[in-house]
Amino acid sequence: MRALVVEHGEAGPVRFADVDEPEPSSDEALVEIRHIGLNFGELNYLHLWQSGAVHGHDAAGVVVRAAADGSGPPEGTRVALGMSSHAWAERVAVSPASLGIVPEGVDLADGAALGIAGVTALRVLRKRSLLARDVLITGASGGVGHFAVQLAALAGARVTALVGSPDRAAGLRELGADRVLTDLAGTEYSFDFVLDTVAGPLLAQAWHRLAGGTIHLVGYSSGQDTTFPSGALFGFGESRSITTYGDMTPTSEDLTDLLGLVAAGRLSVPVGLRGSWLDVDDAVQALFARKVHGKIVLDVV
Repeated sequence: MRALVVEHGEAGPVRFADVDEPEPSSDEALVEIRHIGLNFGELNYLHLWQSGAVHGHDAAGVVVRAAADGSGPPEGTRVALGMSSHAWAERVAVSPASLGIVPEGVDLADGAALGIAGVTALRVLRKRSLLARDVLITGASGGVGHFAVQLAALAGARVTALVGSPDRAAGLRELGADRVLTDLAGTEYSFDFVLDTVAGPLLAQAWHRLAGGTIHLVGYSSGQDTTFPSGALFGFGESRSITTYGDMTPTSEDLTDLLGLVAAGRLSVPVGLRGSWLDVDDAVQALFARKVHGKIVLDVV
């Protein structure tokens, strides 16, 4: 069967290859993949994966063989895969713990966009009550950012969305942002909670605007170092903290929650680019060039 595998050479970051058919264990379902979702991190940090390995973590498809032990969804069920290894192939053996059932009325392709980005936003924003809190989402035009803006607004927060340029602000107010900024320098706003996907100098700026609470680090898309001025990490008053994120626990329940919100019309899936997986090279270039607002979903053909 065909799959997208890790390529460490100039032809990378991924290439097509013929690979062996998966052999599900008794507690795994066999899923025919119809759509895959691309994420910046898994394509930008390829040193973390072995060359030639089937790549990808987010996808959606149909169960063609249920798990032999009776766990998980039955044959014919439409499912989304989230944070599931080796997902970018025509068929995948996957644990039910990584599957969310896609409700009727929800586009199967939207399920492929939820995994890493949607689950990350959901898990971070569940860390504390956001009702009437001032929340800052950096990199708000990206996949995590689009979901985080909506989920924070649904939780009752006053949401500030930070983007890199005015052209990346489109649609964020409609998703629930109360304010959209392109810079923190000089702003008088302060925040109780920050979800940061950018890092670099912006992280130090966000720290200065944190009235109390926590900055949650979920990415470092800037690729730049963060330097804090002398004394910046000392202060009186309400305590402040910075915490990392790396929750790799099973995603089934979170995917189900997100898909339920989509089915109810309360969560929009921001697919900024939709195409064929045969055009994956063009899609990767668009992702790296930050030309895509939201998620990239490619159809397996």
